[in-house]
Amino acid sequence: MKILLCLAVTVVLFGAAPASADEAIDGKNPLICATIEAIDCSPGEKCEKGLPEDIGAPQFLRIDFANKKIVGPKRANEIRMMEKNDEQITLQGYELDMGWTLALDRITGKMAITLTGSDVAFVVFGACTPLP
Repeated sequence: MKILLCLAVTVVLFGAAPASADEAIDGKNPLICATIEAIDCSPGEKCEKGLPEDIGAPQFLRIDFANKKIVGPKRANEIRMMEKNDEQITLQGYELDMGWTLALDRITGKMAITLTGSDVAFVVFGACTPLP
């Protein structure tokens, strides 16, 4: 349960609608993201699929590239690493004894986030779109 609470206040997730090709995500302008689906896995157990709220993930997040933050409804999380190429932006961070990675498709806005600890892994899928 503690892990689920950590997830809720941690980094996670994604977008309201995909970006169009002519507004490709540049890694500079802020995004709004919405979560769509979540998977919860522990060693020796069957992974469980569900809605993001089932594992405590926030429904919406904002990615603030300029200030290197992912901002949820309850807290902000520092982006410690960012890499980008023509197809993808990858963000990484660490919070509450877990590491996270967010992979974001620069054209479609689709996103996957992993949040891992020593005995649990969460995967959250979603999408992002630029803020107007």
